Amino acid sequence: MLNSIDLAEKVGEALKSKKLLLTVAESCTGGAICSAITDVAGSSDWFDCGFVVYSNASKTEILDISDSLIAQHGAVSEEIAAAMAEGALANCEAHISLSTTGIAGPTGAVPGKPVGTVCFGWVVGGVTHTERLVFAGDRHAVREQTVAHALGRLLRYVDEI
Repeated sequence: MLNSIDLAEKVGEALKSKKLLLTVAESCTGGAICSAITDVAGSSDWFDCGFVVYSNASKTEILDISDSLIAQHGAVSEEIAAAMAEGALANCEAHISLSTTGIAGPTGAVPGKPVGTVCFGWVVGGVTHTERLVFAGDRHAVREQTVAHALGRLLRYVDEI
């Protein structure tokens, strides 16, 4: 299995070959996806910017997600992951986006959303995709798995363009 930096390199090669720019909106990963991306030399050729929107207020203020949408679905939901990915695109020059929002733990679980629940959003080719997974392990493990999954799935979507 590829590590996050190897995945970021492959994502970068795919995006660069298609002349596309990426943006990232992160909550539970706290900038870890952007870190993996910028660990790749030359990432400025295919990476536009990243948004770390940890609080609900920052999701509203920076990505233009309505308070009512957060209240209706909760910050950890596919609806918010989609809104984060779409909001990131609307606030930069990128063509493609990905987002993460989740409960890395060890606290924060709510009924129906155990620790390890992560929701993802990707906007590729004008189409928004979402997914909800539950990862096992401690906070570090959940975040590592989230970064790897977000980049791995993004690579598959970019390859399909």
